Amino acid sequence: MKAAGIIIAGVGGQGLVLATRMIAEAAFKAGMDVKTNDVVGLSQRGGSVWGTVKIGEKIDSPNILPGTGDILIGMEPLEALRWKGAMREGGIVVLNENRVYPTPVLLEQAEYPEKEFSELKNRFKVISTDAREAAREAGNIKAANSVMLGILAGIIEMPEDVFIEVIKENVPKSAVEENIAAFRKGIEISLAAKKAE
Repeated sequence: MKAAGIIIAGVGGQGLVLATRMIAEAAFKAGMDVKTNDVVGLSQRGGSVWGTVKIGEKIDSPNILPGTGDILIGMEPLEALRWKGAMREGGIVVLNENRVYPTPVLLEQAEYPEKEFSELKNRFKVISTDAREAAREAGNIKAANSVMLGILAGIIEMPEDVFIEVIKENVPKSAVEENIAAFRKGIEISLAAKKAE
């Protein structure tokens, strides 16, 4: 399994805290040292939320300095764009294409920054997917985060059985099979991206 500094960025209600915890638990079960943190104060109002997970043989701090992040998981595209400064050149951005429009955009006081997304593709390796659609195909549209986690697992070469164990421990029993199927869809997306390089 590869060492990595991982940033997870999204908005309130996307399950970012759970996703951060599941990444950390899976890495720990796989024998890595792990440090993690998250900021969730704005989550109840649909505001920006983020977390970091650092994994490796010996990790002293969960903090990722500007320009040093290895992987950015953008649960929402605008939030990924906000965090581009934390990433190293050539890092990997896993981008969920589903937009959650902020209030100024909904009130037609601002435009969603569609043109700026080309900057991500110019600076980083971007794996872009419609995670909600992939989750729907797996049987549960609410399992979009499991798709994103599957993509991450493929990137850092995490043993599939370890992450499946973590899924079983963290999602409701009624949704375990759909989340495992969504996770495997994510691994497929990750493998397809590697083949396309």
